[in-house]
Amino acid sequence: MSEENKKQYSADSIQALEGMEHVRMRPSMYIGDVGVRGLHHLVYEVVDNSIDEALAGHCNNITVSINEDNSITVEDDGRGIPVGLHQKEGVSALEVVMTKIGAGGKFDKDSYKVSGGLHGVGVSCVNALSEHLKATVHREGKVWEQEYERGKTLYPVKSVGESDKTGTIVTFKPDGIIFTQTREYNYDTLASRMRELAYLNKGITVHLIDKRHTKEDGSFEGETFHSENGLPEFVKYLDSNREPLMKDVISFEGEKNGVPVEVAMVYNTSYSENLHSYVNNINTHEGGTHLTGFRRGLTHTLKKYADNSGLLDKLKFEISGDDFREGLTAIVSVKVAEPQFEGQTKTKLGNREVSSSVSQAVSEMLTDYLEEHPDDAKTIVQKVILAAQARHAAQKAREMVQRKTVMSIGGLPGKLTDCSEQDPSKCELYLVEGDSAGGTAKSGRDRNFQAILPLRGKILNVEKAMQHKVFENEEIKNIFTALGVTIGTEEDSKALNLSKLRYHKVIIMCDADIDGSHIATLILTFFFRYMKELVEQGHVYIATPPLYLVKKGSKKQYAWNDNERDGIVEKFGDNSKIQRYKGLGEMNAEQLWDTTMNPEFRTLRQVNIENGSEADRIFSMLMGDEVPPRREFIEKNAIYANIDA
Repeated sequence: MSEENKKQYSADSIQALEGMEHVRMRPSMYIGDVGVRGLHHLVYEVVDNSIDEALAGHCNNITVSINEDNSITVEDDGRGIPVGLHQKEGVSALEVVMTKIGAGGKFDKDSYKVSGGLHGVGVSCVNALSEHLKATVHREGKVWEQEYERGKTLYPVKSVGESDKTGTIVTFKPDGIIFTQTREYNYDTLASRMRELAYLNKGITVHLIDKRHTKEDGSFEGETFHSENGLPEFVKYLDSNREPLMKDVISFEGEKNGVPVEVAMVYNTSYSENLHSYVNNINTHEGGTHLTGFRRGLTHTLKKYADNSGLLDKLKFEISGDDFREGLTAIVSVKVAEPQFEGQTKTKLGNREVSSSVSQAVSEMLTDYLEEHPDDAKTIVQKVILAAQARHAAQKAREMVQRKTVMSIGGLPGKLTDCSEQDPSKCELYLVEGDSAGGTAKSGRDRNFQAILPLRGKILNVEKAMQHKVFENEEIKNIFTALGVTIGTEEDSKALNLSKLRYHKVIIMCDADIDGSHIATLILTFFFRYMKELVEQGHVYIATPPLYLVKKGSKKQYAWNDNERDGIVEKFGDNSKIQRYKGLGEMNAEQLWDTTMNPEFRTLRQVNIENGSEADRIFSMLMGDEVPPRREFIEKNAIYANIDA
């Protein structure tokens, strides 16, 4: 280090960032990212405060409004954030809550026994990442108010009127300096989370209003979410597109060893297992001790009943835990005073004591139900036996797949055109619709890091197929073999092993038409049901080929939608020629590279699972056997359908 640099590096060089400044400098540390997910997370943080009031028994109604300018207003009828002087900070408690990271009543056990917000970062983080925020509190017979810009107060808390009600109203607009990708809120994303919260907290009412869209009668678009029974209604909602095996939902609600536990479950005729778990309203999609307890209680109780019934006597092989969960939709929700989260995204519960609490609850619940409903009990055991037989067949099919999955040229699918790069983090695999487009992609690719696997026609709809049929399907076997992944560990026979994943970008590239969209959906259904970890770890993408090429003389420009096409035509003037691409095969190799495969210019859409329970419902509805819900969905969304969406 030079003398000059030594002089410059002094005590003054050390930056001690205040909490709010640190949030603005490192927003992803607090809200995950500054894209679409982080934008919506701001809303959830504010709503969490209102839910905490509901959990404490002081709030019944929450209203979330998307305003015309894409700002958000969250209003509740709770006690209202305290506005009195905070002795330690010397300012109003409202200002402390809004401007100090980690401040809030939820850290005081006398105020809140459990809190969903403990997992989050609080409304102060939302304030720091908003260009403007206004807090209005109805409390102590008055209306109190304070406004902020990028987390800094504009004036002290002041009384602006009288009120005979209580509650808190927070209006904020995300900061464009932070959220550069988009500041437009997606109604469906917010609706699915508000619906989820209503089911998880029975008795409360959540209103969602979209002031950007007006109905014919002049009122705003919106929905009201309310559940009297909670999880049993949630299970029925999730399973509405599947054929049930029983009339009633099996459910339990109570406290075990000091841990409030709620469980609801039902069996259906499908072949997939759909378990959703929550801790203090947080979706723990990585599972944890509560899910372990559920599985143990379920397996132990059902196996004991099945053994005693004599229905397993003729079975020639052992029943496994997986067999008891085929065709099962279940929700486990626990409330934990001091949750310990672990896992890659901090959504895996680590509290050991919760496992035995849930296991006991499930065991009691099932024992009572099976004794009181012998016909349903027999139906469940017969379903388990069928699942065991199918698993046995699937195991043989899977072994065939895994024998082919060898890290050598001889073990790779014949249709795979591999890349020369050996580092998986730099490699991409394109799953391409048809041999024609596959040939174009092979010619247009960068052979150093881009591999091509053409898929013949439409792959198997795994939503309707038994597991052994999935593993026997040639196209699916090729995908497994090309990726180098295997299924099954000692702990979980359905777990995906990604340790030998050969490509860290798996890109679905289909035609921009109805058939192409269907094929992409079939592939996504397969990934969701059999390779969910691949999606959760951010390895799956969808390519976006252009729809049009506009030419005039020597000028040419691609368009990805009708609006872009019209804008280019207007710019080029009269006599512009428009070429509509119906399929990837209509492009030559150079065009495909320029528009869809060149990392410098292409647009890839990363696939992620924003809400696991809602994704499960949508896939079962779109790809399952029940036609009416699918027709209703298409009729509702066809008006707004966008071929690029």
